[in-house]
Amino acid sequence: MTHVLLATDSDSVYNAVDAALGSDASEVSRVRAGVEVLDAVREQEPDVVICDLQIGNMGGMATCLDLRMEAEMGRAPETRVLMLLDREADVYLAKQAQSDGWLVKPLDAVSVQRAVAAVLG
Repeated sequence: MTHVLLATDSDSVYNAVDAALGSDASEVSRVRAGVEVLDAVREQEPDVVICDLQIGNMGGMATCLDLRMEAEMGRAPETRVLMLLDREADVYLAKQAQSDGWLVKPLDAVSVQRAVAAVLG
């Protein structure tokens, strides 16, 4: 079973990702703030973290960089990260954050499934 950790404070983003990925083959859990992601990764060890670019108090870029730095220091497991972007211009931010992949909103089920498969592949 694939475990997906979704970091978003948007109910519509959660609903779209859960509808696309929620099945017998995968489980979607959620945190609502970037500062919660590191602890959730340490506790749950998800296969992939999906990070919304705009999440309260610690955005997706900072969250991704935090995961990368903590993993490099051996204080967190290596984790694949897929960023959800607001516009094409944000691809630069995803690359700077060392994200494994990205998807520009609005989301559709097929795009979410393909992006997660590519990040995990």
